[in-house]
Amino acid sequence: MELNIWPVTDGFAAEVVDLDLSQALDDATVEAVKQAFWTYAVLVFPDQKLTQEQHIDFAKHFGPLETSIGKYRKDVKMRIPLELADVSNLGEGNRILDEDSRLRQFQHGNRLLHTDSSFKFVPGRASLLYAREIPPAGGMTEFADERAAYAALDDATKEQIDGLIAEHCIRYSRMRMGYDRFTEEEIQQMPPVPQVLVRTIPETGRKNLYLASHALKIVGMEDEAARALIDRLIAHATQRQFVYTHRWRVNDLVMWDNRCTMHRGTPFDDLRYKRDVQRATVGEPANSVEMAGLPLPEIAA
Repeated sequence: MELNIWPVTDGFAAEVVDLDLSQALDDATVEAVKQAFWTYAVLVFPDQKLTQEQHIDFAKHFGPLETSIGKYRKDVKMRIPLELADVSNLGEGNRILDEDSRLRQFQHGNRLLHTDSSFKFVPGRASLLYAREIPPAGGMTEFADERAAYAALDDATKEQIDGLIAEHCIRYSRMRMGYDRFTEEEIQQMPPVPQVLVRTIPETGRKNLYLASHALKIVGMEDEAARALIDRLIAHATQRQFVYTHRWRVNDLVMWDNRCTMHRGTPFDDLRYKRDVQRATVGEPANSVEMAGLPLPEIAA
């Protein structure tokens, strides 16, 4: 079928209307959504009435579902299925998390620029975030187009970064914000993993940066120089011309391509208002280094 698409720009972010994701989709419709997804990288589906099962079923069209890292948490009783990631400010009984809650402090890491699951050996391909309740102000999500950002780099920088491999780790991003309350078991279960710094998207052939606050080191580079390069590239990729900011409405479902976008949630009064957003993430077939045909560095062991 032909989708009713309203682009934000010619090539980045678009709204898809008149499509009910609670219903089973035929193959032609799924293919049309995929083609739009490869083009725009961020798709917004407004006014969807989805159960958690329907949310999961739609996500499965785009790849194998990940299991939330909530499975590693022994101190928190998860309130949603492990097929979904709970990126809300809510705990047991749907109550707002206390100010000193360890989970609340961990969730604040989502305010850093990142791409989902790049800290996993097999990273995320697409994320689908559904809004069940939103605050009256703040709590928006910013998306950066790393395809356009790569294209805008000078040739010398492109030559410098092609083939580089970064180390991604969930601890690295949380350390950037002063959080390091990981247990020894969590540290062992989520070690640093290698990911390429420049990716090529198979469906389009376009090159793009692959950045995240989870990245702190680069294989074969001094740590200080690596962090400076990563931070410089993130600053470049988040210039205004590369960024779309989504102001959430209840029942929005937004999906994005983790391979070629970064995102972050903006602050809101999370001790006063609920923000109940739940994410399904589908994974890639392999590690990005393997997919690029490069040898895995020792950190993969």
